[in-house]
Amino acid sequence: MKEDQYGDGPVEAVMLPEAGARLHRLRAFGHDLLRTPSDPRRHLREPLDWGAYVMAPWCNRTPAEPIAVAGQTVSLASNWPDGTAIHGQVADARWEATSGEGEYLVRGGGDGWPWDYEVKTTIAVTGATVSLTSTLTNRSALPMPGGLGVHPWWRRPLRVAVDAAIVYPSNLEPAGIPAPVAGALDLRRLGAPADGLDGTWTAIADRAVDLEWPDLGIRATLRLSGTADHVVVATPHSVDAAAVEWQTHAAGGLERLVQGVRGAMKLLEPGEAMGIDAELAFRQFETVRHAPERT
Repeated sequence: MKEDQYGDGPVEAVMLPEAGARLHRLRAFGHDLLRTPSDPRRHLREPLDWGAYVMAPWCNRTPAEPIAVAGQTVSLASNWPDGTAIHGQVADARWEATSGEGEYLVRGGGDGWPWDYEVKTTIAVTGATVSLTSTLTNRSALPMPGGLGVHPWWRRPLRVAVDAAIVYPSNLEPAGIPAPVAGALDLRRLGAPADGLDGTWTAIADRAVDLEWPDLGIRATLRLSGTADHVVVATPHSVDAAAVEWQTHAAGGLERLVQGVRGAMKLLEPGEAMGIDAELAFRQFETVRHAPERT
């Protein structure tokens, strides 16, 4: 499998065009920060469980049942144990490199999604900073719902801070409504997120999220574009990693669009594009090793 490498300084990234143009490896100051398989081919066998991948033309969960949207019928098959259709169609697709530096493209549509579209993603690594840009374009002759995001699986232990006062408490309920953060859902101070979280935070102050790997002495600030107004934090018991994702809508985005409620996907006119940008700036700090307590 082809591996494209970026960065020759403190941060290095490896992209796999044949497996969703995903980040297979992201290494900062000599440490791997993503859930990375030893065999890259595992990305194709288990495409939603490794690395960091683009989600399009929708993010998160949507019901795997017929739904009328913008004069068309979407009828997606389930690809997740809970019976939903999750994370779009391009995570395990074969992307092609374009003439742009670090840029990849894939065309999609069909399989229950009645519109044609294309997705571009671009990576740039400069020193200790990684920039990721993705764009979804409607290539059909009719308006198309659009959603876009990026799903990294970060190594644990991980500390997270999301300065957001509003949360959709459970992505397992695509029709759920947002609520004020409280208890384990209040991530406004840096700390280890509770096990079993799977929610979507919105109304994020300064479009910034803080990440910290305390055992590695590494911190990162994730800065998001204005369209990336939803952040998912998921800490499932079944995966030895934590997801901190950025995306353009909440779970159930198709139904939300039909209902005209908050957190919906965007309706793209023919030829219209939407984008989502993120910058990850990494830095080191000195870890403090405490002596074991006396017994």
